[in-house]
Amino acid sequence: MAQVFNRTRNLKLTDKAKVCRAFGEKALGLMFRRSLKPDEVLIFANRKESKWGSGIHMLFVFTPIAVVWLSKDKKVVDKTLALPFRPWYFPSQPAQYFLEGPASLLEKVEVGDELDFEGL
Repeated sequence: MAQVFNRTRNLKLTDKAKVCRAFGEKALGLMFRRSLKPDEVLIFANRKESKWGSGIHMLFVFTPIAVVWLSKDKKVVDKTLALPFRPWYFPSQPAQYFLEGPASLLEKVEVGDELDFEGL
C-alpha cells in the first residue's frame, strides 16, 4: 500500500492507496464495487501525459467516485465526481497520473495542489 499526501495543504489523504500496475488491475479499476472505504484510493500511472490516455469510463461502477488527475509533476490538473454508468470522463488538461477514490477525496484537493505518493 502507498501513502498519498497533499503537500500544498500538508494533509495525508490516505496510507492505503493501491497502485494499479497490471493490465487487469488497470482495466478493472473500481468496476463492480458497491462501496468504497473512506481511505481507499487507487493510483494509475500512464507512460506520458495525455488527455485521451487518462480518460475513464463508469460502466459497471455502482457508486459515485472522485477522480483526481495529475500532471507528470504530480500537480492536480483536474478533478470531478464521476457518476455511475456514465460513458466517459476526461481531464481538461493532459495528465500522467490519476486517482480514483471515495467522493470525500474531492474535499481534500484543489486544482493546482501538489500531491506526493510512493510506490511507482
